[in-house]
Amino acid sequence: MSHPLIPQIFQTAEEVASPLGLEVVDVVLHTNKNPIVLRVDIRNLDQDTGLDDCERMSRALEAVLDEIDLIPHAYVLEISSPGAERQLQGDREFIAFRGFMINVSTTVPHDGKQSWSGHLMARNETHVTISIKGRIVNIPRELVDRVELAKME
Repeated sequence: MSHPLIPQIFQTAEEVASPLGLEVVDVVLHTNKNPIVLRVDIRNLDQDTGLDDCERMSRALEAVLDEIDLIPHAYVLEISSPGAERQLQGDREFIAFRGFMINVSTTVPHDGKQSWSGHLMARNETHVTISIKGRIVNIPRELVDRVELAKME
C-alpha cells in the first residue's frame, strides 16, 4: 500500500531533479519508522550516479519540501542511487534502465539455463527481452524470478 503523499512527493522530486540532470527512479515513505524516512532513489542521466549527485539532490529537495511543508511530521530524507544488486520491479524502472546490463534468474530453466546476463531491451506483458552479444532472447515473464542491474566492473 503506497502512501497518498507519494505522487506529490514524486512530482516535486522530479521537478527538483530535472534541472540537476538527475532522474527520480523511486520514492518510498517509511511511515513505520520514527522519525518517518523518505527515501528518494535517483540516477544521473549522463554518468554513474555519485555521492555528489545525492548531496545536490538532497539539499535542493530538502529546501523545496520544507517550503511546501508536504510532510506534516518530522522526517529523515535519504537520497540514494539504485546501485549494484538493484532489483528492477516497476515498469518505470524497466524503461529507465533499458540498455543496461542486467541479470535475469528464472524459477525453472528456460532454453536449458536458469541464469541470463544481457542488455535489457524491453519488458512487456509476456516477456523480458534481453540482448546477449546481439542475439535477442525473450524470457517468459511467468518464469522470471529476479531481474537485477549487473554490477558495474
